[in-house]
Amino acid sequence: MKDYQGYLIDLDGTMYRGNEVIDEAPAFIQELNKRNIDYLFLTNNSSKTQAQVSEKLNQLGIESNQDNVFTTSMATAKYIKQHYPNGRCYCIGEVGLFDAIEREGLTVIDDSDCDVVVMGIDRNISYEKLAKASLAVRNGAAFISTNSDNALPTERGLMPGNGALTSVVSVSTGVEPQFIGKPETIIVEQALEVLGTTQKNTILVGDNYNTDIKAGINSGIDTLMVFTGVTPFEAYESLPVKPTYFIRDLSEWFK
Repeated sequence: MKDYQGYLIDLDGTMYRGNEVIDEAPAFIQELNKRNIDYLFLTNNSSKTQAQVSEKLNQLGIESNQDNVFTTSMATAKYIKQHYPNGRCYCIGEVGLFDAIEREGLTVIDDSDCDVVVMGIDRNISYEKLAKASLAVRNGAAFISTNSDNALPTERGLMPGNGALTSVVSVSTGVEPQFIGKPETIIVEQALEVLGTTQKNTILVGDNYNTDIKAGINSGIDTLMVFTGVTPFEAYESLPVKPTYFIRDLSEWFK
């Protein structure tokens, strides 16, 4: 095993499931700190702000500050700022998405007469919200979604993710969105810039083959797969492209 200068670490299914900590996670982060290895928590969950994610981690006994949290909402807002700096955004999502959009100085409107439709997880989704988004996309608005996760690991089990919600607008309009989160390279490229490491000396840690591991593969960085979340251990043999490393849980990594 090579030494890595930076770790990109998934949250849901890797550090915790819903509001329950994964037992091996706190010690894993403590070991990174002990070895002075830089890391960034990289999450596809767009619902919380950077500060809220950090607070949750600390409450679960996982050492964190908001500077080592990078969310798909933050990556989405940066992408929109770069490509549609003056665009008026109609947003479906929760506080994490709205906070990130506003921090980038973008304009948010509650109207289908917009330039950009932005979708993130919304546990208060309604037909009217989906209708406005669909009308806007049909009228030519750019269609951007924070992530394509169809399922979200929670203490209750796998719940509908943002990809499932986004599919309603996509199926209705026939327009595929630009996804920003894992497995896309956009969020990984931004995260590497924030972390200050390179592809060669960074590893991505995650539980979901179709998002976390594929993000590493697509971005040309090494991957460490754990089986504490979405992808079961029994699926390993059938994975088309194997992760660089795999372990059942994080307690095995530094042994």
